[in-house]
Amino acid sequence: MRNQYSLLNFLLLLASFSRSEESLCKQRGDPEIPQLSKDGDIMLGGIFYFHSSWKNRENTYTQKPLPLDCIRLSFRDIQFAQAMRFAIEEINNSTDLLPAISLGYNIYDTCRSSVRSIQVALALNNCNENVSSTSKETFTRPVQIQAIVGENSSSSSTALATVLGPFHIPLISHFATCACLSDKTKYPSFLRTIPSDYYQSRALAHLVKHFGWTWVGAVRSNEDYGNNGMAIFTETAQQLGICLEYSVSFFRTDSTKTLQNMIDIIKTSTSKVIVAFLTPTEMEILMKEFSNHNLTGYQWVGSESWIFDSQIAALNKNHILDGAIGLSIPKAHVSGLREFMLDVKPLNSNNGLFTEFWEALFSCKFKQSQSEEFQRECTGHEDLTGVENSFTDMSLMPIFNNIYKGVYSVAHALHNILDCNTTCNMSVQLDSFTILQHIRNVHFKTNKGEEVYFNQNGDPSAKYEIINWQPRENGIVDFVSVGLYDASLPEHKKLNLQNKTLIWSQNSKQVPVSVCSEKCPPGTRKVLQKGKPVCCYDCIRCAEGEMSNTTDSTNCVRCSPESWSNERRDACVTKKVEYLSFEEVMGQLLTTASLFGTCLTAAVTVIFFRHRKTPLVRANNSELSFLLLFSLTLCFLCSLTFIGRPSEWSCMLRHTAFGITFVLCISCILGKTMVVLMAFKSTLPGANVMKLFGPTQQRLCVLGFTFIQVIICILWLATSPPFPSKNFKQFIDKIILECALGSDVAFWSVLGYIGFLAVLCFVLAFLARKLPDNFNEAKFITFSMLIFCAVWITFIPAYVSSPGKFSVAVEIFAILASSFGLLIFVFVPKCYIMLMKPEKNTKKNMMGKGQLKSL
Repeated sequence: MRNQYSLLNFLLLLASFSRSEESLCKQRGDPEIPQLSKDGDIMLGGIFYFHSSWKNRENTYTQKPLPLDCIRLSFRDIQFAQAMRFAIEEINNSTDLLPAISLGYNIYDTCRSSVRSIQVALALNNCNENVSSTSKETFTRPVQIQAIVGENSSSSSTALATVLGPFHIPLISHFATCACLSDKTKYPSFLRTIPSDYYQSRALAHLVKHFGWTWVGAVRSNEDYGNNGMAIFTETAQQLGICLEYSVSFFRTDSTKTLQNMIDIIKTSTSKVIVAFLTPTEMEILMKEFSNHNLTGYQWVGSESWIFDSQIAALNKNHILDGAIGLSIPKAHVSGLREFMLDVKPLNSNNGLFTEFWEALFSCKFKQSQSEEFQRECTGHEDLTGVENSFTDMSLMPIFNNIYKGVYSVAHALHNILDCNTTCNMSVQLDSFTILQHIRNVHFKTNKGEEVYFNQNGDPSAKYEIINWQPRENGIVDFVSVGLYDASLPEHKKLNLQNKTLIWSQNSKQVPVSVCSEKCPPGTRKVLQKGKPVCCYDCIRCAEGEMSNTTDSTNCVRCSPESWSNERRDACVTKKVEYLSFEEVMGQLLTTASLFGTCLTAAVTVIFFRHRKTPLVRANNSELSFLLLFSLTLCFLCSLTFIGRPSEWSCMLRHTAFGITFVLCISCILGKTMVVLMAFKSTLPGANVMKLFGPTQQRLCVLGFTFIQVIICILWLATSPPFPSKNFKQFIDKIILECALGSDVAFWSVLGYIGFLAVLCFVLAFLARKLPDNFNEAKFITFSMLIFCAVWITFIPAYVSSPGKFSVAVEIFAILASSFGLLIFVFVPKCYIMLMKPEKNTKKNMMGKGQLKSL
């Protein structure tokens, strides 16, 4: 048993020793054969997709999967490969750049498969030889490829950059624009010669905003390019007030049902602008669907991947994309590239690409056997003269230029590393990390003077041309440059549209309108519609006293207290200032009445003065009569202080003058009433009343009553005097200039004191109403005070309820009415007797049957 165990150990040891003689490691899978290659001192890699698709095969998992069967030859990517070859040949022929050093290349076809792109990248990274070795030397030597130019798409570039990043192998893309690739923590070895979509997406949003399109639809490729680009566009659009009615995505391999659902969404939408962040392949699919459903009349806004693609324009047979506008890489020209590209014979290779390319280019077939017969047989010596197809079209020259700049960036980096002058130091060990750092730091000018450099994210400067599709009569579309977008300029200068005529959808020259709601004009404000985006709103008219003077205002601004909104609610106009002025009819009428009362009082005074020695004047206490006439004159004149623009002095004068003059007036009437009563009391036996209420006492009585009012007015002016103020509350569209009372208590105290004296006078006069008929003084005083009290009782509610200047007019009317009442009922009957009935102006008539003594 022990011997068997020992034998087993020996056999295992022998097997182990025998296996050690075999290769330490062996490459799995078949080697990747480049479609185009050339040896050189330093090798570069190229990754393009000469075919845009492949045939699907179901794996049985019982045998090794077959290689991809690529279909749909892409002339465009063959052009890209030609551009790379041209740049390498130009560098090899140069004596200034990498002298005496030849660059070689291995260029692969990925068939637009991300999986195959990774396979190719690993093949470029490894020695790509299916050999066995007993030494580690073969697999630890430096990589054979120093840099890789490619890929076209963002998704494939993302996969490649992820694989190549740990090895620090530079990957320079000419067409991958996804902003995600600027993240150097994830993709440290990725660089590009085309601007990032971060700038393009923002530029597209600003372009849409420039034309006033706030309600748009969006279609994107369901991959890194479309998803990331549209995400940045959506974010910027929201900041600019643009709403997306819908945002749909699809991939070129999606089912018919998915495409139909997308078309249904677009059909039911109300937006007329479609922002398309699509690759050319997806754009072709979308155009076909639009043609099948006869969808036209949409304004397209395109990204750089398809907006200047002549193949897309050639497919626009139904004029779906007429008037499209979008961003493209600025026009460029590479001298000699066209001639080099059209020299296709060097593309001949033993892998069948040349055959397939030649047959597609010239629409012929190579004869494989003697029995085969074709309508047109290929000879291999066909001439491209007169041939017009997508391969001879040079509209993608800006992208060719990107490839050209990418190759030259590597060459300049190598030139610096190898310390080239007239010769290069070939003893320098090339290291991928060193090459990557030098490429990041290159800064040179091309033969055409274009600056080439990379920022900290490995991106070039962002500049775009704004392209407008303008169809000609023969059906060919012109890509007309109508402006520029330069991300390096200040925000307000980045977008620069030239003064050119633009063609829009359906060959219109009018800018299309695509809004959810029409703009709200000045005088209105936006109110969002419930459950809808912010671009959908109703326009509500500003309320009175508010205005908006801008379009699409979100709120109305309240006017200042001294202004008011106009009828259109788009401006605040200064309120009309209103007060009782001398210029208006009401002021003139009241002024006339005041002056008439003054003149009438003056006339009565003259009459009384001329008849001052007559019994009638003497019997009515001439001194109090003249003082009463003087106070009535002041009453008429004080009403004028209520007319005109209120000022500080006029406000203090009008109320105090009114209060004092009326108290003086009523005090005089009260004195006359008391004189009448005392006079009749003195006629009784034993009465000596007149001695107690003589002229001196009468003067003191009038002075005392008036002095009390003067004290009230002084206290009013000293504590809280009336002042001019602006009343904004009574009328919404007017400013009422008025005299604020200052103190309501003081004002009503003045009126109350006047009312007290008036009531007292009325009561005394009423008590004297049964005096002899020939002596009518008490009777007339009763009537005058009745009018006075009636006027001022009705004044209170009228004053309180009258608006604005009418309250002042009511107060003036009360002053004039009560003044006229006193003047007419106290003095006019006497003037009538003195002027018209002088025979009655006798002492005998005044005494009435001898009962009265002379006064």
